[in-house]
Amino acid sequence: MSRTATSSSFPTDDWLAAVLATPGLTGLRDLDSAREMLFEDALRALPLLERYEGAVVDVGSGGGSPGIPLAASLPAREVTLLDAERRKCDFLRRWAPPNAQVVWGRAEEQEPECWGVALAKALAQPAVAAELCLPLVRTGGAAILWLGEQADLERLAVAAEQLGGGEAELHDGLAVLPKVAPTPAGFPRRTGVAKKRPLA
Repeated sequence: MSRTATSSSFPTDDWLAAVLATPGLTGLRDLDSAREMLFEDALRALPLLERYEGAVVDVGSGGGSPGIPLAASLPAREVTLLDAERRKCDFLRRWAPPNAQVVWGRAEEQEPECWGVALAKALAQPAVAAELCLPLVRTGGAAILWLGEQADLERLAVAAEQLGGGEAELHDGLAVLPKVAPTPAGFPRRTGVAKKRPLA
């Protein structure tokens, strides 16, 4: 993926250097690794994201990947960088592109069915990430999850079905969960329950 895929005005290397220099944002140690894992890996979702309309929320944004590179690449899209830790939100506010807003809070506390797409990278196990993301997305939208090599797709499918999600589409380590029906009342469950008692 070309570095020029993002807006030419966004200081990609400065942002990556700041992520590396800020304790608690990443275990990566050098700029080349950060560019590959935080920038280029985020942009893999660009063609998938462009299939759906509406605002985007990056759930558990942390240091800003994938939300910041995608926001910089799609300056006409409204992007929300959501994180539960205030200090991470302070960092995100310094680096968010003009079309991105930062929200300090948990996924469980947000207004449901407000976004066209929800993103999650390294947030939680896939079934948990689905519960935190799909309720935020309106019908016709999608959640896009970055999966590890050991992801249990059967459990992901069971969880998605309970949340109004359709069959997952897999694209080179990314799962697209289309939102085919409204999420039933009661989801996501109260803060922390999804991780303690996953749906699958």
